[in-house]
Amino acid sequence: MGNDGGSIPTRRELVKSSAAALSTTQVKEIQTEQQEHYWSTCALSHQPLHFPVVSDALGTLYNKDALLDYLLNVGKEGGEVEKEELERRGEAFKDRLRSLRDVVELQFQTEGARGSQRWICPVTGKHLGPGTRAVYLVPCGHAFGETVFKEMPGDVCLLCNEPYTAENIIPILPTFQTDKDRLELRFKGLKSQGLTHSLKKAPGAGKKRKKTATVQEATVPEAPLKPTQTKSEKPESNIKNADTASLTAKVLAEQEERNKRRKLGANDNVKSMFSNKNGMDEKHLDFMTRGFSIPANAKR
Repeated sequence: MGNDGGSIPTRRELVKSSAAALSTTQVKEIQTEQQEHYWSTCALSHQPLHFPVVSDALGTLYNKDALLDYLLNVGKEGGEVEKEELERRGEAFKDRLRSLRDVVELQFQTEGARGSQRWICPVTGKHLGPGTRAVYLVPCGHAFGETVFKEMPGDVCLLCNEPYTAENIIPILPTFQTDKDRLELRFKGLKSQGLTHSLKKAPGAGKKRKKTATVQEATVPEAPLKPTQTKSEKPESNIKNADTASLTAKVLAEQEERNKRRKLGANDNVKSMFSNKNGMDEKHLDFMTRGFSIPANAKR
């Protein structure tokens, strides 16, 4: 190739060797490096993890102070820009981090000196970190090795006796797609129920449900009347308890009777203010005395 025009090189001559596919060992090494980074670094601030540590619905780890700074800054002037930068830097947080109710503070058991502490399973004593499948419970936040719940299944935490369900066993930094899909499904289910990751009510969820119920009540049509039922008649009660139904019917009947008396018969006190012509002649009455009894022999 002397640029003399004597030959035109082909790709085969220029590229001596094609890029080889990564081997299984290389893929595992890359995954291990990623896991070491996620287990030691806050996904929000990219600073080393330190206590207290919190986790969201997908098992991601954060420093609690970094999360507080994030929640306080988002919503201020320029806060949305910072949120976009954080999403580009790492995890796409979206609706996962709206308040402290969306995270659970993890309770890790540690061993070793303060400068070289490491997290361990309180039951098996094994190291919790890259290369191990660790989980924590909601809502208490105690962390264990996953093998503990396979060998000793139960429904209460082994450390604090807090009850839990199988769906509330959250993998920490899951690597398998099945675990990720399960956590995504759980997150959507809790959101539809107005709950957060910590099983607390989501802010504003009660108002939304109340508003929805009001709209539904306003759009519910009136029940059609039976052929033998007039509009003034009350529909039959749906109360299943016989004693309660009879008592309710009695109270309603008494109330209806009082309403009828109030409409048809005037009050005695008001009625006494007007004359009912008890033998009185109209010629003895004028516009000033009409409605009052005047003795027949009274002088006018």
